Amino acid sequence: MAPLDVETTMHRLVLPRDANHHGTLYAGVLLSMALEAGYAAAYRAAGLNANLVLKRVLDLRCHEPVAIGRVVEIRGREVFRARAQIVVALHGTPLYAQSSPWLDALMQFVQVDDRGRPDALAELESNDAEVLEPPWENLRERALKLLAIRN
Repeated sequence: MAPLDVETTMHRLVLPRDANHHGTLYAGVLLSMALEAGYAAAYRAAGLNANLVLKRVLDLRCHEPVAIGRVVEIRGREVFRARAQIVVALHGTPLYAQSSPWLDALMQFVQVDDRGRPDALAELESNDAEVLEPPWENLRERALKLLAIRN
């Protein structure tokens, strides 16, 4: 498992107001939850002077429907960093009696200056050569493939 200082965790109870007509988590609420978890992970990775904006959602997959009344957990961490950008991975901890995540996602955030232009992140040791434990290494590999395609 990754050290606690590099991972963020978010918990959320799925309420009736969060549900679609099937009684499961509505896609719009899922996106909002994922963005909140992604921003928190990116902010933590960037440091106290972070001024981040979402550049793009590289990938977001919902693998299991989530019923009203369930408490979900989303773990997040930085998996890639460049001069002014951070890519975070999200992992929806498996729901009860499941072995696979209910959600996984990759989001690219950019550090910006007061005019909204890209601004270099504070110098930190690069984690690009670090071998990550599951699920982070697989998500980093997916992120690098998607960044290559979309650039």
